Amino acid sequence: MSNSPETPENRLPLTPHTVSAAEVIPGDLVDLSPEGAEQRCWYVVTHTVPETPERIRWSLRPALGGPEREQDVAREARITVGARRVDPQGVPPLRSQDLTDASFRDGDRVGVLRVVDPEAVEETYVRRWGVWHRDLDAGSGVAHSDSEVRAWAADALRGGEAVVRYQARPGAEAAVPRARRVVVTGLGAVTPLGLGVGALWDGLLDGRHGIREVDDPEFAELPVRVAGVVPVDPGEVLPRAAARRMNRAAQFAVLAAREAWGDAGFQDGGTEASGVDPARVGVSLGAILGDASVLVGGDRKLRERGARGVSPLTTPMTVPSQAASQVSLDLHITGEARTVTSACASGTEAIGEAIDRIRYGRVDVALAGGAEAVVTPAIMASFAAMRALSTHPLDGGVSPSRPFAKDRDGFVNGEGAGVLVLEAEEHARARGARIYCEAAGWGLSADAHHMAAPDPSGSGVALALRRALRDAGGHVVDVVHVNAHATATVEGDLAEAAALRAVLGERVVPVTALKGHLGHLQGAAGGVEAVAAVLTLRNGVVPPTVGSAEIDDSMGIDVVTGEPRDLPSDGDLVLSNSFGFGGHNAVLALRRVS
Repeated sequence: MSNSPETPENRLPLTPHTVSAAEVIPGDLVDLSPEGAEQRCWYVVTHTVPETPERIRWSLRPALGGPEREQDVAREARITVGARRVDPQGVPPLRSQDLTDASFRDGDRVGVLRVVDPEAVEETYVRRWGVWHRDLDAGSGVAHSDSEVRAWAADALRGGEAVVRYQARPGAEAAVPRARRVVVTGLGAVTPLGLGVGALWDGLLDGRHGIREVDDPEFAELPVRVAGVVPVDPGEVLPRAAARRMNRAAQFAVLAAREAWGDAGFQDGGTEASGVDPARVGVSLGAILGDASVLVGGDRKLRERGARGVSPLTTPMTVPSQAASQVSLDLHITGEARTVTSACASGTEAIGEAIDRIRYGRVDVALAGGAEAVVTPAIMASFAAMRALSTHPLDGGVSPSRPFAKDRDGFVNGEGAGVLVLEAEEHARARGARIYCEAAGWGLSADAHHMAAPDPSGSGVALALRRALRDAGGHVVDVVHVNAHATATVEGDLAEAAALRAVLGERVVPVTALKGHLGHLQGAAGGVEAVAAVLTLRNGVVPPTVGSAEIDDSMGIDVVTGEPRDLPSDGDLVLSNSFGFGGHNAVLALRRVS
């Protein structure tokens, strides 16, 4: 146990000098050993009584309070006095507690005060995950066991230099009321690994990727022709009449939303068939462009056929909000249908917005996530011109997207959708729903650095991470996994790793990145990666990062590669990161439920 650091500013203006014991009076600060002054070990004389002509009995109390002790000294003994008199009545009779039989629980607190040092600051230790931490957010990895805490208390009771005080965690009835708890009850996904959450999860655990060469003739002249393309045509899965009125991103969104809705235990057909008030359900989806091909196709038809060749559906199918509106139409949701556009952070921010809408009673249920379909020649050509795309070939089945790897050289463009069903906990429990985890909190920040490049310091990302932890009521010691954004760009991965090191400190947390499996799904990335993060918590397994044979040593984080890894048990929070062009940073915090 260490004291707070001493500086000239916080030390008492003591001028220790030597006097005879006969000269000491109540209120004097004295030490009891030649080393006392150097070690700041001071006692207040509260009372003096002559014992014999040669000896005096003192009553002493530690400088900051504590149990009183008696000391018999010779009148002529040389004593070091601190030259600072205090009021003996103002020194409290603090008492340590016997913790031999205390039943400790997480959330309990222990205060340790070195009472012999006039400038000591009480150190508070909080029990979390069965051990005691001085700072839950320091990430130092230093923790103390129950037996150590009991030993501190026992030593203090024997007359040590410290006082140990214990405060049990308040019971549930003493908890401060707060906003409603939000839980995840359903999952849906359409990804380059296939249609459905099962295809996604199996592919992640098997270490497979869904990146392939795009063989459409329109891509033939592009410098980069690999992308994470959904292998199923959504227009053939949906009813033809409905599919014709949706862009590709909206088709992905509707399929993912239907799966999530059914997975949550609701009936096919939406709110009416499920007996749910449609006005108490919302939609919150992220998208950057939605489906850029509709506008490009409309322009082509205009040039080739004239104004009569342009479909009246071109405008409603072009807007990024089409996915949210089509999910609302398909499931008859009238509470709200919002679209969040914040570059590649869109999906995660949309989930965060839905969490708050449920927390504060605007809706009881929300379908939240992201959908995107931007594997188009113009978008691919633009990314290639920025030198943002990977140029690794698809040799030997190895993913060209290589997050955190030494040979990473850019991201792979992708498409898909990921949707969560979020629900107020009391609403979910009232209908007997299966709960995956708690959607515990989220955090936002902005880099304010560059229109495309991340702040290399990672300070903006670190701010979003800390805000997500705080919003979840969590601490660094609770984090057991990070699903990283990690696009496999040189600068982006370095900035994210720097932020993780800054926030997590010395705490070793397994990190995985899914863009080696999927490519970068743009506005849908946060939704799909949140689905994977939920499954990681639920199943207790961290998927590996594929494509990254050799991790860049400068990352300084624990990247899971090769095989899946068991999720650590000494915490309950998983963080899912999303960062976008222009400095948009969003982090989602998910908590394991018992």
